[in-house]
Amino acid sequence: MPLVKRKNSKYWYVQFQINHRTVIRSSKTTDRKAAKQLEDRLRAEVHAELLIGKKKPITIHQALARYVRSKAGTPNHKNLESQRRALLSVFSGSRRLHDLSAHDLEQFVTVRRLQGRSGQTIKHGLNCLFAAIDLAKGSGHLVPELVSPSVKIPRHRTRYLTVEEERRLLAELDPKREGKGLAPYQERSARVKREMQDCYDLVVVLLDTGARYSEIANILWEQIDLKTRQIRLWRSKVGNEGLIFMTERVHSILSRRASHRPFKTVFFNRAGGARGYAGTAIRKALKRAGLHDCTIHTLRHTHASRLIQNGLSVYEVKAVLGHSDIRTTMRYAHLEEAVVTSRARDVIERVSS
Repeated sequence: MPLVKRKNSKYWYVQFQINHRTVIRSSKTTDRKAAKQLEDRLRAEVHAELLIGKKKPITIHQALARYVRSKAGTPNHKNLESQRRALLSVFSGSRRLHDLSAHDLEQFVTVRRLQGRSGQTIKHGLNCLFAAIDLAKGSGHLVPELVSPSVKIPRHRTRYLTVEEERRLLAELDPKREGKGLAPYQERSARVKREMQDCYDLVVVLLDTGARYSEIANILWEQIDLKTRQIRLWRSKVGNEGLIFMTERVHSILSRRASHRPFKTVFFNRAGGARGYAGTAIRKALKRAGLHDCTIHTLRHTHASRLIQNGLSVYEVKAVLGHSDIRTTMRYAHLEEAVVTSRARDVIERVSS
């Protein structure tokens, strides 16, 4: 019987077999006529798929969900989830994937630009979509034949702090500084004193290690070896581990903090867990210092730029920063060229003198 009733359900069930493939599906209706229409449609779909070779359609929502789920546990999973949400804010998730056109992709680019997203962010979204299309295609689903639209990514000179700008920033982060809205130092609560000290310490460690914010903000004491002055840094974004040697001021900061370590993490929140992303106070300090075009990530650029300016090659800086692709490090190549040309001048000066 192609239509059956089950004891534990009020609905009709569609049940049939084609080429040794069994299909059982609830019609979710008590109307036998509607259930029969569902049966006819399912038979046609299965027949087309198995006997004619027609590929099965998949919705945009299903394709993106499958792809993002396939990347669970990878460093990039959180970012892919964000890109999935961005794509579904422009495209209807219930729409069939193979209905997407080149015009739709151009529309996505236009909408995201109007939302103020950078070219790089838009490109990440398109990459996520095309990866989902490739996965769906490999699974035998019907997919569109599309070419990703060109997205121009303007090349800006990488912003980094000068020594004088760093002094201004650290002055604005000084835990004992006086300022508008701040009580005199002796009258401040222990919590306010700790939070101000945390921001200062965190920025200095970021400047001297070149690590990403999350790598230091969530670092565990077990990753710190004060005796050998080494930091074992787990880089979750690229899935590798690096070894960093402490500068004097980083060693001094960590030694001071080690004398009182109530929790497993070096920096912690009010609940005693890892600090996480809490950069408001640092961003405000950047503005007070007049560094309106800088972000917390500028500290990482500053570290890399100083290494290049003092003789390290881009390949050496790649190892220090833990980049997985040399192309990422090449943003500092113009600084290396400046160092090389200045050395060339010095060579000529010596030869011709």
